[in-house]
Amino acid sequence: MTIRPVMVLCLALSSMLACSASGAAAKDSQKIAIGYLRVAGDEVLPLSRIDVPPDDHGEAGAQLGIRDNQTTGRFTKQAFSLDVAEATNEDEAVKALETMLSGGVRFVVLDAPAAAQLKLSETAAPSGALLFNISAADDALRAENCRANLFHIAPSRAMLADALAQYLAWKKWRRWFLISGVNPADKALTEALKRAAKRFGAQIVEERAYQDAGGARRTDTGHEQIQQQMPVFTQRAPEHDVVVVADESELFGGYLPYRTWDPRPVVGTSGLVPASWHPAHEQWGGTQLHSRFERAAKRRMTPLDYQAWEAVRIIGEAAIRTKATDPKIVREHILTPGFGLGAFKGQAVNFRTWDRQLRQPILLVTLQMVVSVSPQPGFLHQRFETDTLGVDEPESKCTARG
Repeated sequence: MTIRPVMVLCLALSSMLACSASGAAAKDSQKIAIGYLRVAGDEVLPLSRIDVPPDDHGEAGAQLGIRDNQTTGRFTKQAFSLDVAEATNEDEAVKALETMLSGGVRFVVLDAPAAAQLKLSETAAPSGALLFNISAADDALRAENCRANLFHIAPSRAMLADALAQYLAWKKWRRWFLISGVNPADKALTEALKRAAKRFGAQIVEERAYQDAGGARRTDTGHEQIQQQMPVFTQRAPEHDVVVVADESELFGGYLPYRTWDPRPVVGTSGLVPASWHPAHEQWGGTQLHSRFERAAKRRMTPLDYQAWEAVRIIGEAAIRTKATDPKIVREHILTPGFGLGAFKGQAVNFRTWDRQLRQPILLVTLQMVVSVSPQPGFLHQRFETDTLGVDEPESKCTARG
């Protein structure tokens, strides 16, 4: 376990005197420390080497959020800092969180598997600290396993599946050939896709499971062998409009586009993919956010970076608006109907009160392009159109609403 405090520094100042004056002003400022805790999960090597995550994956987005908070904080006499910790297992994560809490941190951004998040929410509960999930898409975290102190920035699997299903319904691609992996995450996504199909009028003409044969995945098969395997695996499917893939484990999905027996588009975890963010997103000021991130991190912004940025900005926005560091006051504010964060998606994002999931539009993307944005035209809701994505209040199984 490593813990490393990271403070926002005086940058591009014209002189030592200017930095000293800034430091003096910071001493009189209200201090808001935000924790960033990364817990290693069962990560696997991506199928494509271009998808290997950078060392500062997620953290770089949080750092940009701190800088953005500081811009306004200078006028409200508030100073924001980021304390970063890394853990290799749940026990180390609990110790790291306890260290943060003992140091006065009351807002923690979590990049951790679902099981670790539940354990950490129990650890944080006596202190009143608020936790912000930026990576775990598990629907159970928003349902039977929801926690009152755990807010969800990452879209749930139900949200991602609904965003995709709406677009397929809009395209009138209603006959799905569903191919799924056999690992727990793949099965969970498969259930979310089945729910979405039923909800938006699609028909799953066949469901087929891809068995993991092991091996190096990247190098053992080779292009020629894959070119033979995938058409054979996908042949004799009933007539279908689209191949829908549930492969969160990245074992086979990347091999499907352009290799299926029938010439059909591939969507899901490969081909056309639902995501919170994409480097090609330009609308609603997206280019401006990307440019600032790229200057700071020297790379492109990923969905995890964006979700970390959202979490830190939500904390900052609430603290600035309320002039408070008390997590109870911040919590009450971000759950009010009037709260909203401009998130470069054409509308302010805010939280659902029943499960503390962040409402937000979902991008539908390919490797190089944003194809569409859900909710799709015509999918209406009496309060927020974004509530057509994921679990709405009447369906919610979350009981920790207080």
